Amino acid sequence: MSRRDATTLLGWTALLALATHSVVRYRWWLVAGYLVVAALVVTLAVTARDGRGVTPRPVPRAVPAAVLVLVAVVHLTVAPFSYLPPGDLWLVRAVLAAAVAVVAALLAVRPAAVLPVGLPVALAGAGVVAALVVVGDPAPAIDVWVILQQAADGLARGESMYAQVWTGSPGITDAFAYLPWTALLTAPGRWLAGDVRWALAVAVGLSALAVAALGRGRPGAVACAALLLLAPGSSTLVEQAWTEPTVLLGLAGWALLVSRGRLWWAVVPLAVALAAKQHVVLLLPLLAAWPRFGVRRTVVATGAAGLLVLPWFLAGPADFWHDTVRTMLDLPPLRFSDTVYVAVLNETGTAPPFALVGLAVAGVLVLAVVRSRRRPAGLAGVLTWSAAVLLVVNLVNKQAFYNQFWLVGALLLLAVAASTGAGAGAGAGTVPGAGRRLSGTPGRPRRPAGRPAGAPAPATPSDG
Repeated sequence: MSRRDATTLLGWTALLALATHSVVRYRWWLVAGYLVVAALVVTLAVTARDGRGVTPRPVPRAVPAAVLVLVAVVHLTVAPFSYLPPGDLWLVRAVLAAAVAVVAALLAVRPAAVLPVGLPVALAGAGVVAALVVVGDPAPAIDVWVILQQAADGLARGESMYAQVWTGSPGITDAFAYLPWTALLTAPGRWLAGDVRWALAVAVGLSALAVAALGRGRPGAVACAALLLLAPGSSTLVEQAWTEPTVLLGLAGWALLVSRGRLWWAVVPLAVALAAKQHVVLLLPLLAAWPRFGVRRTVVATGAAGLLVLPWFLAGPADFWHDTVRTMLDLPPLRFSDTVYVAVLNETGTAPPFALVGLAVAGVLVLAVVRSRRRPAGLAGVLTWSAAVLLVVNLVNKQAFYNQFWLVGALLLLAVAASTGAGAGAGAGTVPGAGRRLSGTPGRPRRPAGRPAGAPAPATPSDG
């Protein structure tokens, strides 16, 4: 693992610690922390190089192990949002911290065991945590869980989720604000086990296997996979049924196939990600500008995503437009969201001109595209740019919460894994389930009873 990768992991840890503490509270210093991380990520993206023919400066093995230990400390010191009783929540935090500590010890003392032992430990820890939060909180008071559950039931009856009305939702009741493949990818959890959150947990697990495979089974990449599984706040992600794992599954599959040189096959998971949530479209200019993937494959992926979405659009164009476009555009600023837009609103009482939001997004996209054309980076660089774009978009948005920042962090872990796996030699082992030899919004939670006096009570979705 290079110094650059270690720096990225430190930035990831800070990002996820801030995001974990931010649910659901506004603090100006959280926004300031996000801005520092954003500056770091953009700098890493701007300075990314192709990597071919370049020998990175490695860091001692103890450095990534120390990052893992730091994450274990975050688990024990930063309480995630949850509806679980305090004792059960402490058990969740202890399981996460213990699993991370095991992986850290293996990385420091016996790195060859990180793949065959550490990865299964991380998978088991994430599985135990998912079971604790799904069973311990069988009906979370968040609209996204209600919507996904009832959308899955509607799919089983052959109904369009864009024509449904949600019963018992504490937030949105008349819109499915995602694209249809979010429902398709989460519905098996409802159909097979009674709860869509099981499917989301499986999506995270499969993405983690892709991270390890992307790094060709090297210890640093397996550490990234473990961090994805055991990230600070990961229990909140599953408990609240936030849907970013459906997007990550597609993007991780895309990155893995690109790393193997199967560029046309990579079109398929990219199309699935595009058909799951709207904001993935922001990455298309970057992928089109990257010479290795290019315009043709980007256009084909976009067309394939359109075909995946088309049946639901044809079933009710007006309903589809209302739910996926109008609803998202009409979401109000949420005063407890930790974004620059909301910070300006909270601190000055005046919302910034929305044109500035568009300029900020356009600016980072133009910078990403120009750099990708003039100084093409490797896969790790493109993934870092993708994280930078989405992070800037989050920060200038009217609302953004843990789930959006979690996806940014996941892209950073993919970038580190891609860097670790670049040029890896043979003999690192096999990732379980990888199938090959390895050579190396709507929705936000309502604050539970007992929240501090004066804390805002969420009333509208945040999972855009």
